[in-house]
Amino acid sequence: MCTYVTEKIELDGAGKGGSGWFTLSQGAVYVDHPYHACHEHTVNIDFTNPGEGPSARVAVELTEESALALVEAIQKALASAPPGLASGRR
Repeated sequence: MCTYVTEKIELDGAGKGGSGWFTLSQGAVYVDHPYHACHEHTVNIDFTNPGEGPSARVAVELTEESALALVEAIQKALASAPPGLASGRR
């Protein structure tokens, strides 16, 4: 079942798409049918910069288990670094 719920966030970073590196400005996370992954539903994450057109997009389709493992890995990586080291507010 698709939830049709999309969590959108503002981003500050960079991603590499088919045309090379681009600045990321937005992200979206939702549970839906994947385009490519071999599962009925996945956690889909889109990293985008709408101002640079449709080619400025990196899409990820993960199983629920993989998405939760990714969240945990991000939290562990941030916890092991000095606070503020990767902050954009420096």
